[in-house]
Amino acid sequence: MARLTYLTKADLAPENQDLLARDLPLFQILAYSPGGSRAFTGLGGYIRFGSKLDARLRELAILQVGYLTRSVYEYAHHIKIGFDFGVSPDDIRGLIAESSGQASSLEPLAQAVLRGAREMTTDLAMSDATFAELRRHLSEEHLLDLVMTISFYNGVVRLLATMQIDLEPEYRKYLDQFPLPAA
Repeated sequence: MARLTYLTKADLAPENQDLLARDLPLFQILAYSPGGSRAFTGLGGYIRFGSKLDARLRELAILQVGYLTRSVYEYAHHIKIGFDFGVSPDDIRGLIAESSGQASSLEPLAQAVLRGAREMTTDLAMSDATFAELRRHLSEEHLLDLVMTISFYNGVVRLLATMQIDLEPEYRKYLDQFPLPAA
């Protein structure tokens, strides 16, 4: 149960009702701070729709953050979103294998993206070796967008956890198919 009551459009001033154009629990909580919500969704929108970083790699990085932090909401939502942007079930199985130190059939760039996301999530920063490997494959713009994406979603999972935002029932099927690790 979320720590704050989920807001509806009727709870908001007319000029802020657009904040709930997407009626998701995360946005229903963010709407308590209209300015913060707009800033938050602005960066999230850039990451998803404005960045030139390969969408599949972006979603793999986000899924890695959600998986490592056991963020039910983030992980389940981005499995669905990932499917829309080219992530395959085999990619997710590869992510799960890579997360436990096992080999996967993922290509080297995807493996480096996942490693970078793991390092930033668990160690605060990417190692020099991982950064150098990614730099060989990505432009500076793409590399910075990848780091920004991983950083942003590490913040998102902390917001979700602190506010105890609930997962909608229709997303549970993704957790059944690709379970999170035990705590």
